[in-house]
Amino acid sequence: MNKAKNGKLGELAVARYLREHGYTVLTANYRCRFGEIDIIAEDTAYICFVEVKTRGEGMRYAPADAVDARKRQRILATAELYLAQNPSPKQPRLDVAEVFTKNEEVVKIHYIRNAYDGEGK
Repeated sequence: MNKAKNGKLGELAVARYLREHGYTVLTANYRCRFGEIDIIAEDTAYICFVEVKTRGEGMRYAPADAVDARKRQRILATAELYLAQNPSPKQPRLDVAEVFTKNEEVVKIHYIRNAYDGEGK
């Protein structure tokens, strides 16, 4: 499976996972001049900016490791712009969803709440 198709599979699986866990998905693939956020969702207390990382068999490192300092800073800037355009009384939260696939099927989702803070750490 190619990288784009595998990534899309992961994003769809995480959106479903979030809905099943009581979240409302507000938007997917939100783009602006600073970057992109894969999924923006909310629950009763938080508005969550979710980066989805999908990896197939034979990976050498955890999918979340791909969300490096530069990527975190781009997500933060994008989230700030989103909130400026779409104010929310809810607490922002920066999450990462690791999706593991095998034979073109999702076998596991590891959802990391508060994966990093508002300073990108």
